[in-house]
Amino acid sequence: MAEMNRPKCPIIGADGNIFCILGMASRTLKENGMADEAQEMYSRVTSSGSYEQALCIITEYITPCSQEELGEDSLSQQY
Repeated sequence: MAEMNRPKCPIIGADGNIFCILGMASRTLKENGMADEAQEMYSRVTSSGSYEQALCIITEYITPCSQEELGEDSLSQQY
């Protein structure tokens, strides 16, 4: 996979259910104009063999952060 700019996604501290995390990551990618990557990620995750492998795949596409970190970035961009 080519190197890409990975958008921040607040999965740290979120519900640990892999489908919840996958949904959050997919939505983040789509909101950042990366619908093809979201589809590719979904396909790879759903065919992975374990929770850990699925998380590794997801983090290839997004940069994990907390909701607080995401909020801080939004505030700093306003000024």
